[in-house]
Amino acid sequence: MKVLVVGASGATGKQLVNQLLAQGNDVKVIVRSTKNLPESWKENGTVQIITASLLELSDEEMGKHVYSCDAVASCLGHNLTWKGVYGKPRRLVTDATQRLCEAIKNNKPTQPIKFVLMNTSGNQNRDIDEPISFAQKCVISLLRLLLPPHVDNEKAADYLRTQIGQNHDLIEWSAVRPDNLTNETKVTDYEVYPSPTRSAIFNAGKTSRINVGHFMANLINDNILWNTWKGQMPVIYNKSSLD
Repeated sequence: MKVLVVGASGATGKQLVNQLLAQGNDVKVIVRSTKNLPESWKENGTVQIITASLLELSDEEMGKHVYSCDAVASCLGHNLTWKGVYGKPRRLVTDATQRLCEAIKNNKPTQPIKFVLMNTSGNQNRDIDEPISFAQKCVISLLRLLLPPHVDNEKAADYLRTQIGQNHDLIEWSAVRPDNLTNETKVTDYEVYPSPTRSAIFNAGKTSRINVGHFMANLINDNILWNTWKGQMPVIYNKSSLD
């Protein structure tokens, strides 16, 4: 399969690309700079590196990059700096999701394209009943006021839920919700649930970035797994954090 990955230069995006390569995929990445990319990617004939600012691409350019891809994966996020959190673009994840989906639709592929979005366990799936405590509702309300990236994550998932929906002819999607992200060097046992099993605010679990990349790559390559989680927002935890 050929997979387009955006946000590939980030900590989780790198893990996803490595997992896709390990599973035998051809990978395209769109990055603003190649400086922090692994040298192994630059020397790998199955990796196509496109240097560009994603949201500055024209619709025609976006369409060309998406064309011939069987799946698109987004690990985009905001840098944890003042500029990254409060500067522009505040709707990075949402705008990228929308423009990539529009490019897919304009290309009119002969079979549905998989779109996998990395999201957050702090975001509810409003397609199903996910009750949270009053205290957590209060904290989430504050996050919406104080942290634009949280709103961006919510709106990106909402676009997939409400604008693409469950029965789109050209796009199928899954929004993966890790809990507190950690750095590990090896894939470990993890578990996946339709909804959070613990409070993302008051009792967060842990999810390693490499496990997120492994699960996202498996979603793309394993059609049985994909059919289990398409149109949903699976929550992933390291198994060790549930003990």
